[in-house]
Amino acid sequence: MARVCQVTGKKPITGHHVSFSNIKTKRRFLPNLQTKRFFLAEEDRWITLKVSADGLRTINKRGLYAVVKELRAEGNKDI
Repeated sequence: MARVCQVTGKKPITGHHVSFSNIKTKRRFLPNLQTKRFFLAEEDRWITLKVSADGLRTINKRGLYAVVKELRAEGNKDI
């Protein structure tokens, strides 16, 4: 899978490197992605998600099962 957060949908964005002489060249801003294993207690199994730091905060706030249920409702079959 590409560099996309499975929870928040964050992707790389483009911008510029700006030198001291104000010359602009293209660059990419990549999201802070981590591959993390979570234990889904309701199903008694481990799942692996590629999540950003923001996605981890979302899971901590709303709960893993609620986030996974929403992802499955959106049509994500591999979770």
